[in-house]
Amino acid sequence: MKPRRKRKFNARPRKGIYLLPNLFTATSLFSGFFAIISSIQNQYEIAAIAILVAALFDAMDGRIARLTHTTTHFGMEFDSLADLVAFGVAPGVLAFQWGLTSFGQLGWLAAFMYVICGALRLARFNVQKQYSDPSYFRGLPIPGAAFLIATAILFMDSVAVFNEDRALVFIIMIYGLSFLMVSTIPYPSFKKVDLKKQNRFNLLVGVILVSLVIAYRPKITLFFLMILYICIGPAIALYRFKPGRLLRLELNPFSKTSHIKDRAYVHMLDLDNTREKNKSDD
Repeated sequence: MKPRRKRKFNARPRKGIYLLPNLFTATSLFSGFFAIISSIQNQYEIAAIAILVAALFDAMDGRIARLTHTTTHFGMEFDSLADLVAFGVAPGVLAFQWGLTSFGQLGWLAAFMYVICGALRLARFNVQKQYSDPSYFRGLPIPGAAFLIATAILFMDSVAVFNEDRALVFIIMIYGLSFLMVSTIPYPSFKKVDLKKQNRFNLLVGVILVSLVIAYRPKITLFFLMILYICIGPAIALYRFKPGRLLRLELNPFSKTSHIKDRAYVHMLDLDNTREKNKSDD
């Protein structure tokens, strides 16, 4: 009697599961395209909301891919291209149409500066992704910059602030966001937050409280929450900065061991400081 062959189980997920995260990415791309069309038609509030919707779907597609173990190179490239449209081109067009037209050439240069810095930010992220700490971003992520532009427009339209100097404040913000995206300032990514290890009751209470605050004044609350996140990066960089030892941030600003080039640079700096001290003593 022949022994029965063991049935081989195909552990490969079904095609429908592979399509799920890409479907969220496509929805984010569509929201960005819709924001561009709305900006051209001077429907700024709708355009800002579309960018926020794109940010929501962008935050979900990566998590879904990791949960279903369907992370692919195609998905990562598709997500990067969608981010450039939804969080680069769309906010750039919205910013120019809403508050930069009065500056003329300086205005569209500011909008283009935002777009090109966002593209450079995405390219750097794709290249250095496997070498960097997944718990932190190097520089402000482009969805965060787009989120601030969208919430700033909603906030300024709903509250009578900066009426006379609105355009000036806005163009300064655009240039500031462009700098933060290509900087090496660390920003928390929250990708390593394990919800299973958190106290479920406290987590539930926190989510309810934050949801109530956002629901009460969404345009104001979302704007100030984003301002808080923007300020976290420079605060962490200042906390980590030690004069005479660390002059530039490394790929992983929170690791205990530095990059080889950074260690050599710091060692050379310490030798120079020692020599100068010996000369002064003599």
